[in-house]
Amino acid sequence: MKLSLLTALAVAALISAAHAEEADDIREASKAEAETFNTRMYAGTPGNKAYACFVRRYDAEHLARHPKQKVASMKLLISAELDREDKELHNSFRLGFRYRHRSGDFDSSGSCNHAVFTKDGNEVRLGCGVDCEGGGIGVALSKDDKSTIVRLERVRVWQNNKPDDEAEQSLVGGADDRIFRLDRTDNSECASLVTDRKELAALRHK
Repeated sequence: MKLSLLTALAVAALISAAHAEEADDIREASKAEAETFNTRMYAGTPGNKAYACFVRRYDAEHLARHPKQKVASMKLLISAELDREDKELHNSFRLGFRYRHRSGDFDSSGSCNHAVFTKDGNEVRLGCGVDCEGGGIGVALSKDDKSTIVRLERVRVWQNNKPDDEAEQSLVGGADDRIFRLDRTDNSECASLVTDRKELAALRHK
């Protein structure tokens, strides 16, 4: 099955986060596969709106074992919202992190679509991309659904939630910054990634 144009744009980020030999083994997820993944991601049927929050704060022992790791902590908020026009559930992401040796909070965001990696036993992942060739991330779930696996090559980020050219930078996957395992936690842990008041209220009630 060929990827639709809309899906291909978002999944391009996922492909860039995959190894080159995997690129030809990605297909668009079927509706049933996407729905099953959504139920796992949001720990139940999403309904009209749903959130899933994953967090990791790396301790000194972990960082000592990975001296080239640039990231000290990371948060990922995956959101789903039913579009009233096309009646489809649309996924998006917000990523927040702190560097190990730099001050300040950094963040990124964009839209996501489902794709299937056939080499990994038909594993469904989200391909999440940032607009205007801003790179992106691949998001998978652990077998027990208690953690997410984030893969990246490059993703555009902004410091202190300031989306302008001066604050724009990129988080580039290095030797110890290509794959991150984040643990599922209460949605309130990701509240700092949300700036809209109405959405923040919805997040806290989920």
